[in-house]
Amino acid sequence: MMILIVDDDKALLASISILLERNGFRVNKASDPDEAREILRRTAVSLVILDMNFTVETTGEDGLRFLKEIKASWPAIPVILITAWGHMALAIDGMKVGAADFINKPWDNTFLLDSVHTALDMSHGSQEKTAIPRSELDRKYHFENIIGEDPRLIEVLRIVARVSRVNASVLITGESGTGKELIAEAIHENSVRSQKPFVKVNLGAIPPALFESELFGHKKGAFTDAHADRVGRFEQAHGGTLFLDEMGELDLNTQVKLLRVLQERTFEALGSSQPQTVDVRIIAATNQDLAKRVAEGKFREDLLYRVNLITIELPPLRNRKEDIPLLIHYFLSNLGKIYERSDLQITPRAIAWLKDLPYYGNIRELKNLVERSILLSETGDLDIPQFKMRMGKSPAREKVFIPPVGEMSLEEMEVAMIKRAMAFHGNRITDVARSLGISRNALYRRLEKYGITDET
Repeated sequence: MMILIVDDDKALLASISILLERNGFRVNKASDPDEAREILRRTAVSLVILDMNFTVETTGEDGLRFLKEIKASWPAIPVILITAWGHMALAIDGMKVGAADFINKPWDNTFLLDSVHTALDMSHGSQEKTAIPRSELDRKYHFENIIGEDPRLIEVLRIVARVSRVNASVLITGESGTGKELIAEAIHENSVRSQKPFVKVNLGAIPPALFESELFGHKKGAFTDAHADRVGRFEQAHGGTLFLDEMGELDLNTQVKLLRVLQERTFEALGSSQPQTVDVRIIAATNQDLAKRVAEGKFREDLLYRVNLITIELPPLRNRKEDIPLLIHYFLSNLGKIYERSDLQITPRAIAWLKDLPYYGNIRELKNLVERSILLSETGDLDIPQFKMRMGKSPAREKVFIPPVGEMSLEEMEVAMIKRAMAFHGNRITDVARSLGISRNALYRRLEKYGITDET
């Protein structure tokens, strides 16, 4: 494969050329857009590595203009940008235009190679004409715990199959209960990192004051309660995968700390001045609209573009109803073994009835309903009454009144919903948080913010 490097810095051209050639790539070099344009016209180029600055005086706008030209004239060729940390805003503009990734100077060679392999692999995958069927995916990959035949789910599995081969960061989005953690585990299990740790972190459950200690570790005596050294989650996941769940719950100050580690691949444990290099693949997940939170000033745009080089969106269960019978039988089989209930049978009319439920809690809600019914039913014959008796009501299932635009702010509606859920669940925090689709810590923060108490 031919890679074109565009930069006026001869040292940078030589450095990256040697790195790529040693790793089996053919390289062509250009010192300015004119030269690069000519090479693109007469040579089959698979990837462009583009520095945003061509002269000492430039602000990077020359690079951005040339990127737009490449994406307009050669849209199938992926482009990786190289820029300084101080020009992050420019790199983000480049990502919006269509760049595949951005690398900060000074770069890490492993990081750069990972980016190259990812861009090439994902570009090749997007051009594949033949859709791989579920049977073929199951033959090649470990997807045995992911149940369903819906076309939207199959497309998710095809993306998982492609991204498993590379080390790029992945952002998994979807409503609460759609199986984001299961998809993250599938990416890890089908990757070259599968024999290394898969470390899960619920970011919504970590108070900001403990973030650095939890993720980066600390030394004995680093703070009052630091009675011994602690290994952080990044170090625990070294060589493997770090799954950052509830990414949208991070506050802005904490986001800066996380971004630095993702950019530089190094961190320092609290109480230590010794930098540690970490080799982890980041998979993040959220049930929030991060682009909307960026627009609201609540999430850093540079962090969003660092974690969502590849985005996987999971469909809600109500949009894949034909998979509900498959999931029911899967849960019955597994739970029957766990609870030693070999007598379990479900009637066709019960399956038809279960298919029509809205499942605001998605797969998690269905599994919980099936499990409760198994545990509390004296007979192994499960019919509609057994499930009806075990259904928990939820504020989300009740008829929701939405006031006319302008009568209530979003904040007032959030307060009203929290109070309603608190009253419905008897102030049981775990149940309230689950029904609202947020973490306990996120709920506690909102209760404190709005001054909501048990007596409110």
